[in-house]
Amino acid sequence: MLRKPIALAVVLCTICCFTFVEKASAQDPAFTQFYANPLYLNPALAGTNKCPRVVMNYRNQWPALTGNFVTMSASYDQYVPVISGGLGFYVMNDNAGQGTLNSFNINAIYSYQLNITDDVSMVAGFQATYFQRSLDWSQLTFGDQIDPRRGFIYNTQDTPRGGTVDNVDFSSGLVIFSETFYGGVAVHHLFEPNESLIVAESPLERKYTVHAGATIPINKDVKGESETTISPNILYQRQYDFEQVNLGVYIKKGPLIGGLWYRFDDSFIALAGVETERVKVGYSYDLTTSRLTTKTAGSHEISLALKFNCRPKSKKFRAINCPQF
Repeated sequence: MLRKPIALAVVLCTICCFTFVEKASAQDPAFTQFYANPLYLNPALAGTNKCPRVVMNYRNQWPALTGNFVTMSASYDQYVPVISGGLGFYVMNDNAGQGTLNSFNINAIYSYQLNITDDVSMVAGFQATYFQRSLDWSQLTFGDQIDPRRGFIYNTQDTPRGGTVDNVDFSSGLVIFSETFYGGVAVHHLFEPNESLIVAESPLERKYTVHAGATIPINKDVKGESETTISPNILYQRQYDFEQVNLGVYIKKGPLIGGLWYRFDDSFIALAGVETERVKVGYSYDLTTSRLTTKTAGSHEISLALKFNCRPKSKKFRAINCPQF
């Protein structure tokens, strides 16, 4: 019996469906460690750290399959006093089906912080993106290539398509926070740019994100600083017909951080990390709860952040006290 990798089949089926419709829709890659990739989560989070930082993220989804999905990103952001806000830059590359479908984008972000009251602040972020999508048609296989006994030996009669397309994109976000609570909304792909590779129109549908949580101190050290905190969180995202709800909690004790999440009807997530004054490292594992559980090996994600020295911020600046993973 002939068996092709499940993930590659998903990519193939999606592309083949595109060939029979005049309009198709795409979905963004998703990261499990939301706050460990802050600029991707919400443009308003640019420059909300106490000092400049570099963040790198790696996600390998379904590594047991030869057609797995690998996503990588790197970002830099900092607060700039003269503009009363933050600047951020990040790049991301998403590879599906061993190079069959590849996405790359470069992003620039500006955020503006406003103190509403003595305890509450608001940050608005604006993002501009250049993206590029490419499809390697030679990596695809079709039914007319199959011989029942000898496998894939024939040339397909399907007309080659694909190639590369690029475009610009814009997004925005808003975050409101205090010392204990924080919440935000973000809308990505405001004008739904066309990213068609093989059909007349394939808009990059708007993605709506709502996230909120709290950082609650459990006990304090001799200096009166929080030594142990618990942080319940919720995140909701919707893009076209794709929808997800995530509920979870982080617990931090000194430099150690642990977390448990549940992504409804999809997976359980376990997270462990270490955060010092200058370095933060985290690892998370998604245990798939669908029928693919025993075949995919779940999803693995690693994050690394480097935080740099900086001058003391002005009294107008407030850093968000939110999870780092």
